[in-house]
Amino acid sequence: MQTRSQTASETLYERANQVLPGGVSRNTVLRRPHPLYAAHAKGCRITDVDGVERIDFANNMASLIHGHAHPAIVAAVSEQLQRGTAYTMATEIELRYAEYLCSRSPGFDQLRFVNSGTEAVMGALKAARAFTGRSKIAKVEGTYHGLYDFAEVSQTASPATWGSVDAPESVPVAHGTPRSVLDDVVVVPLNDVQRSVDILTRHAGEIACVLLDVMPHRAGLIPADRGFVAALAQWAKSDGALVVCDEVITFRTTYGGAQQRYDLTPDLTAMGKIVGGGFPVGAIAGRREVMELMNPHGDNYLLPYSGTFSANPITMTAGLTAMRLFDNDEIERVNRLGRLTMEGLRSVIHARGYDASITGAGSLFRIHMQSDAPTNYRDSFPSFDAGERLQAFFDSLLDQGILLVYSGTGAISTAMGERDVEQLIGAVDSALASLG
Repeated sequence: MQTRSQTASETLYERANQVLPGGVSRNTVLRRPHPLYAAHAKGCRITDVDGVERIDFANNMASLIHGHAHPAIVAAVSEQLQRGTAYTMATEIELRYAEYLCSRSPGFDQLRFVNSGTEAVMGALKAARAFTGRSKIAKVEGTYHGLYDFAEVSQTASPATWGSVDAPESVPVAHGTPRSVLDDVVVVPLNDVQRSVDILTRHAGEIACVLLDVMPHRAGLIPADRGFVAALAQWAKSDGALVVCDEVITFRTTYGGAQQRYDLTPDLTAMGKIVGGGFPVGAIAGRREVMELMNPHGDNYLLPYSGTFSANPITMTAGLTAMRLFDNDEIERVNRLGRLTMEGLRSVIHARGYDASITGAGSLFRIHMQSDAPTNYRDSFPSFDAGERLQAFFDSLLDQGILLVYSGTGAISTAMGERDVEQLIGAVDSALASLG
């Protein structure tokens, strides 16, 4: 009997398990029985080491707004590579990019570049504490804001741990999280105005900032209600707390970020992903009075802040090139493709009579294995059966040449067109048919 030969991905994963915990450096690429290993990518197509090509709707966790290897970004970065990758000196490109990003939002008086979305959120929370002299932060249940101890609280809360909706528990992600961290994080339920305001009021005078993502991926990619956002912002203002908006994922939705759609002017905004043009990046932007806490020459220097690779010229060059290309016309085009995608997905789900639903906005969408679209984190938390069906659905799409984020989330890039959307919708229809 002939033995099946290993695929190239299987061989690489066997080696990887010897030197990397779990065989990877980020859990988001894990899948059963092994990760897929990329060989090369161009535009919206990605090819693995086994030669299989797929349309990439994952776009490295929604960070590649122009898809892969955009010619203008490749050319600009290649030119900068000849001049150096990082210096212990400031660069003009850092200034030019900061000026450009600040021009996209009236709430961005000043900006500080960092190296990741996680770091941007972390820096913003530290700035809020320094500015207010308070220690507590408030965040929405189930939202992902990176790896920082305080920011990650309750992002993986489950029915066994999340407590009453009237007073959600602060649930640790990492084993060994200090109790003091949990005590300093106030958790509120998404899209529940009265409960959230009541919870915040119990901590009046203690909260440094309210941390908001107006369409949190981990919490279901559910757009926040306008009334919810307005109520939390108003409470923060009246209490003397800051509003920190996490736009690491959502900055792509409009020219000035998702906050523009909500008429929200946060005190601080954390950015990442698309603003790096395909390279690691983070940025903290906000009103001058708060940002000046990072100014060593200022009168109120309370937050020393530096980083070896912050504002390196490779990232700055790629980011400025990418964001100049992502103008209003391109934003509207990818958002239109996003609307076509969600309409098409809802149509095939309805035609199949399948227990699934769609959330999202702009160029981002997510497929849930439940009949009613969730409105908060607890609604979106998948049952065991839904989780198994989502895994089978994800695998079916892979077999049909479609790559999504593991959660069933997709991100439209400027490299895509209607044919790519039609292929996705057809593949989803076939996947639902195979699931029965």
